[in-house]
Amino acid sequence: MRRHELSDAEWAFVQPLLPRSERGRRRLDDRTVLNGIVWKFRTGTAWRDVPERYGSWATLHTRFRRWAKDGTFERMLRAAQASADAAGDIEWLVSVDSTIVRAHQHAAGAPKRGLRTPGLGRSRGGLTSKIHLACDAVGRPLAFTVTGGNTNDCTQFTAVMKAICVPRLGPGRPRVRPGHVIGDKGYSSKAIRTWLRQRNIRHTIPERSDQIRNRLRRGSRGGRPPAFDKQVYKRRNVVERCFNRLKQWRGIATRYDKTAESYQAAVTLASLLMWA
Repeated sequence: MRRHELSDAEWAFVQPLLPRSERGRRRLDDRTVLNGIVWKFRTGTAWRDVPERYGSWATLHTRFRRWAKDGTFERMLRAAQASADAAGDIEWLVSVDSTIVRAHQHAAGAPKRGLRTPGLGRSRGGLTSKIHLACDAVGRPLAFTVTGGNTNDCTQFTAVMKAICVPRLGPGRPRVRPGHVIGDKGYSSKAIRTWLRQRNIRHTIPERSDQIRNRLRRGSRGGRPPAFDKQVYKRRNVVERCFNRLKQWRGIATRYDKTAESYQAAVTLASLLMWA
């Protein structure tokens, strides 16, 4: 095993989740290809600069794009989550947050839908993307969305929650509802609290100072303050640690991909290996 490649344990975890290769002409084996893809995103290099020991860079890029388009990485992540859930390895205390990712100049210039490049937005730091993510109690990604960096966190809360879908290995519907949700003040809104309450999902989200002032100003009409457990809120830092682990991949800490589809696939691959 070389640096930035899959370890034997990671390969043993990933191999059964890969799609079966089609019969036909000889093709580069999946471990070599996946090692090349992982090496590319862990180092943040260009496809053309991937070492020749992984085969043709065009083959790596083609296989990566195929797996990204047909949902292979997404299915592999769901299968890993399903195995963990079946083993009782998921604690459904879910933390939600977002992180800004600086977009390299190479990420611009993709065919645009409407007036914007997908998943890119202009914020104070220039062109950026934002990863909105929900993780379990030990900091493993359950679901995420990618938007422009100028997108408010609260607007993506329900999209992230609805993206949580852990299949059952046996009969039964997928697990889609967390037991408890922790979020920071960016998610403190009446709409979000109502959405969670309607689904009987407990939550720990602190009020913003302006909301507290407005509630107190209205007196009895302002209603009671939402329940808040400081001890539970201390566990929110797992989502920050999750982002730290994801951003160890240089190709994720800085976005070089022109399409949101490719960048989402890279984040999905990194998320998958966090379940190994």
